[in-house]
Amino acid sequence: MSATARRTTEFLDSLATELQRVREITNRRFRPLTDDQLNRGPGPGKWSVGQCLEHLNIVGGLYLPVMSRKIKAAKERGSKPAELVVHGFFGQKMTEAMRVPATEKAMKTPQQYAPSGSRLPRTVLEVFSRQLDELDNLIVQAREINANTVRIPNPIIPLLLPRLTDALELLVEHMKRHILQAERVLDGQRINA
Repeated sequence: MSATARRTTEFLDSLATELQRVREITNRRFRPLTDDQLNRGPGPGKWSVGQCLEHLNIVGGLYLPVMSRKIKAAKERGSKPAELVVHGFFGQKMTEAMRVPATEKAMKTPQQYAPSGSRLPRTVLEVFSRQLDELDNLIVQAREINANTVRIPNPIIPLLLPRLTDALELLVEHMKRHILQAERVLDGQRINA
């Protein structure tokens, strides 16, 4: 086993742990917010906490149903778990790009994935919580199949078909990036209050 090879169970455990951290931050920092705090952005053209969550809901709404269908199809085919995780070149490149802090390298969000408005209802939190539950469930289900062989279409570049392992990792890293962004927005509110 090479130094970079990782057991599938360890890989999925790490994703589940990161997802739990996102859930804890959401419950501790975002749930108690007033509507005003949820919707107050740091400045013109900058996203509020609610808009960060809405963006994650939009992306999750694209990825999660596809992942669910692909995992179900793999189970029906009798797919069995692989001992080691295999990452694809493009999947890893997309995930690495997501790990670069936004303070070092901002990414432009395609318009169709941007938040829909500046005044969002509290349901944005409920939708996000349900998506966290769904993603957590998909990570559990991924343990039952060979996630290396399942391909997930990328919503931005449909010709890219990253492995489920890469798509799961990318989705978690994307969440972490925007949760950190939302925390910075909230911290700025406290400083400016």
